[in-house]
Amino acid sequence: MNDFTQNIKEGSLIPFLGLGVFYHTQDTNGVQLPFDSDSLILALNNGRAMSERLMYEYSRAAMSLEQRKGREFIVQMTNHIYASKSYEPPLVYKKLKELRPPYLVDLNHDMSSTSIYEDEAHFMITGLSRITADYDRYIVYRYDPATKEYGRIDKSELDGSLPIIFKPLGAMKPEMNFIISDADFVDWLTEAMGGYAIPTFLKEYRKGKSYLYLGIDFSRDTYRMVANEITLDFGGGSIVTDKSELSKKENKFASTHNLDIVWEDLDSFVEKL
Repeated sequence: MNDFTQNIKEGSLIPFLGLGVFYHTQDTNGVQLPFDSDSLILALNNGRAMSERLMYEYSRAAMSLEQRKGREFIVQMTNHIYASKSYEPPLVYKKLKELRPPYLVDLNHDMSSTSIYEDEAHFMITGLSRITADYDRYIVYRYDPATKEYGRIDKSELDGSLPIIFKPLGAMKPEMNFIISDADFVDWLTEAMGGYAIPTFLKEYRKGKSYLYLGIDFSRDTYRMVANEITLDFGGGSIVTDKSELSKKENKFASTHNLDIVWEDLDSFVEKL
């Protein structure tokens, strides 16, 4: 465990966070935050289940809702899931605030990861999709701890002088952009394959680094594809899971990417870091 901790601190092991980090997180009224694809679908659809075909993955369900109710509806519903609730950041974010990793990847749409560096300057990169003005599918911001605000900066200003939060699936703030429906993912992944979804600095910075996957369900096709693009040129890593066994797709992903499996409850693992 000391190796995990030290490697996170020095930046050779990059935390890569997904919905599962919210498994034990409730708001002040005792309402559970979405922690997997199914619970996110229910949150997007006012607690109602959808057809079996749509319940397969939240991006598919979100696409159906967008087609029926419009793009603005799905954007506002995604924001409402988190903006309407008061809750403490999940344990992993509190632990990472102690460890201060130089770089982390957060697939969640809320702003919990910003609490890690709330008292120091840092960069944040948020993903966006389905735009026509530019090829780039990201925005780069710099955080000013004095004003507690993010300001847009040119992508050329991104470097390793400050910690970096990469939120490829978008965020609530400072500009509300979410990659959540099938159409969003198709656009983002297409541009990612063309090299336009990740800043040039990160393409070099990430080479040879390993990843610690926390709260990621790689049985979902979309997450595997996103992870493939974000972690190109990487050097292996570990998946933390409390599943009794992995699916064929998960096992194939792990073996192809030289990933170790840590069979442990996420919060129990994080507490030992």
